[in-house]
Amino acid sequence: MSAHSSSQTPTSTYRLQLKPGFDLAEAADLLDHLHRLGVGAVYLSPILTATPGSDHGYDVADPTRVSEALGGERAFHDLADRAHALGMGVVVDIVPNHMSVARPDANPWWWDVLEHGRDSVYARCFDVDFDSGPVLVPVLGDGGDGGRAALDELTLADGHLVYFDKRFPLAPGTFTPGDSAADVHERQHYRLVSWRRGDRELNYRRFFDVDHLAAVRVEDPGVFDATHAEILRWAEQGRADGLRVDHVDGLSDPGGYLRRLAERFPGWIVVEKILAPGETLPASWPVAGTTGYDALRTVSGVFVDPDAEPVLTALARERGVPTDVGAIDHEARSHAASDLLRAEVRRIAALLPQAENTEEAVAELLTSFDVYRSYLPEAEPAWARAVRTAAERRPDLEPVLKTLDRTVREDPHGELARRVQQTSGMVVAMGTENTAFYRGTRFVALNEVGGHPAGFGVDTAAFHEANLRREAAEPHTMTALSTHDTKRSEDVRARLAVLSEIPGDFADAVERWSRRTPLPEPALELLAWQTLLGAWPISGERLVEYLLKAAREARLGTSWTARDPEFEDRIRDWPALLRADTDLYAEIGALAESLDRPGWSNSLGQKAVQLLGPGVPDVYQGTELWDLSLVDPDNRRPVDHGRRAELLDRIEQGWRPPVDETGAAKLHLVRTCLRTRAELRPSGYLPLTAEGTGAEHALAFARTARGSREPALAVVATRLPLTLADAGGWGDTVLPLPSGPGEWTDRLTGRTLAPERMDGLTTAHLSEVLDRYPVAVLVRS
Repeated sequence: MSAHSSSQTPTSTYRLQLKPGFDLAEAADLLDHLHRLGVGAVYLSPILTATPGSDHGYDVADPTRVSEALGGERAFHDLADRAHALGMGVVVDIVPNHMSVARPDANPWWWDVLEHGRDSVYARCFDVDFDSGPVLVPVLGDGGDGGRAALDELTLADGHLVYFDKRFPLAPGTFTPGDSAADVHERQHYRLVSWRRGDRELNYRRFFDVDHLAAVRVEDPGVFDATHAEILRWAEQGRADGLRVDHVDGLSDPGGYLRRLAERFPGWIVVEKILAPGETLPASWPVAGTTGYDALRTVSGVFVDPDAEPVLTALARERGVPTDVGAIDHEARSHAASDLLRAEVRRIAALLPQAENTEEAVAELLTSFDVYRSYLPEAEPAWARAVRTAAERRPDLEPVLKTLDRTVREDPHGELARRVQQTSGMVVAMGTENTAFYRGTRFVALNEVGGHPAGFGVDTAAFHEANLRREAAEPHTMTALSTHDTKRSEDVRARLAVLSEIPGDFADAVERWSRRTPLPEPALELLAWQTLLGAWPISGERLVEYLLKAAREARLGTSWTARDPEFEDRIRDWPALLRADTDLYAEIGALAESLDRPGWSNSLGQKAVQLLGPGVPDVYQGTELWDLSLVDPDNRRPVDHGRRAELLDRIEQGWRPPVDETGAAKLHLVRTCLRTRAELRPSGYLPLTAEGTGAEHALAFARTARGSREPALAVVATRLPLTLADAGGWGDTVLPLPSGPGEWTDRLTGRTLAPERMDGLTTAHLSEVLDRYPVAVLVRS
């Protein structure tokens, strides 16, 4: 992996979710505020033209221009100029894997493909199997006849086929006056079919199982040039300083794509890549690192008490919730491969000598990776492990698996190898993140993108080891705690971590509450109680929307494609039933409110170690105050930036806020950490070990400032705060700090540590240093 100079790398980023109503001009108006916070670069969600009405931008419909709905090119230039004038960089999220085809008339490339078929000048842009027949477009309603009856709804208007609000092109010479719409339809290079046929019969590759997001063949140099011309122009004009590459595992050749991109884009590049524990990026990728889910796993995990595992496992089993993470994963992935991605499995199987169980063997292999995908020939061990696991699970499939393995190894760059590898990532993501995480709900703080639910928390030694490795191998990688893709925000996870300190109390409460107000499916019910406590106070509307999404993703009592109205009505009624039982609701509220203060402690602790640890920390919009958001679209709700600006004004005037419900203490911490980071440009990493009765509750490390040989920054955070309080607090616990000239000052409180020395080391008495805030940012003058 190529090294990235500090001049290319931002000190930090602040993620903004753009949409109509919060566009580039409004983002530009926030730049002064972000600069005052100490942010190094503004980090924008996708800005290329998306499908009409998009509220996230990942459904790009025209990659050749900046979205007019977001303000267009002029607004982007103004934002970049203002950011650079403030000394801030601009990082943009790009989406090379797919384009939106939801509205064919909004995507000129797809429109041309539908009109001209394989003769379209854009046919090479999309991964379409033209040999299988007309392009199947799964948009029709379904009355059980595959959508044939819905063809009666087709009309001809203005020289187009029209199905309700969607228009489709007509190939030249395929319409004569007097023809019916259905007759004309049969003469096109496409066929409108039932939406239910997409998973099994679709003949173009998609993003996961989303029919309206068609995969793009950026491995073709001409397609790369066409889809990236505007992006590369930003670099030539000096508008964009960095890129975040979305869903890199979905590409046919991620390494080749990234090498081509890095040759043309000279700035900072990070990739959205989920790494399994112990996995590293391929060494040949010329990128700074990932978007930070690997850091999220260790930072959040170190605030979880691993001693809670047996109690919470017993609770889940007693409630009828499965706890075998491997079995849950395999079942969910099998469904993804065999049903949701059946069309892809069939396309892969067609590349092999035909046998009765070829498709079964392909599906089994796709479910058997212990990482998201392999990268042949570079990461051969991951491939070998997957083949071996599939054969062990299904010995009857071994002959086909051997043929598949041999064919792929003989041509690791061939079509079979490419399709298996890019599909395995989809199977893992759809099976594990989108399904298994909603079925195995033993302790949902661990069920996070990039998470490891089978490993209950992270000890301090593993946390330090991960930071040492990051500083040595990927010092410019991004780190994150909340993103637009996380299942719940960092502050929700911080509150849930408190439950790991009181697992018995939580288990007893669930037993009582479930008898009085149950939900109709055990995994959903256990998830619901945790969500209620983690996001408290939460409106009934938000809770219902979240639980409906969770239930449909789990596909147990209902699903997106086979909804059970009675099941879903019970979910809709649940919040009102809770409130109607006033004693129960008061008891829930009391337990939830008891999580506030220790939850705040965890929130501040994990934020401090993220912002000042190795890597480039990202702050997701709004999370500089307490933010109790859940999975999207909940985490894309509007942010009250005005309120944050008011609090920042007071902090700049010297106010050191208390740790309370306003969240101002977190804003104070974020500002302090970001400004300290920008000033010191810390490097290196030295784990610090406390001594005394509360030593295991101190998480601390030191770093060196730019231009210095001695550590000049130390970060101290409190972990497991309830257990610490029950043991009587910090007591005699001290933290030895690195020796050297100068005094240590806590930038959060402004206090200078007394220069007490033991064995040549300055020692910090944690009962004094952490008496006001559960964290400290110590800088040596």
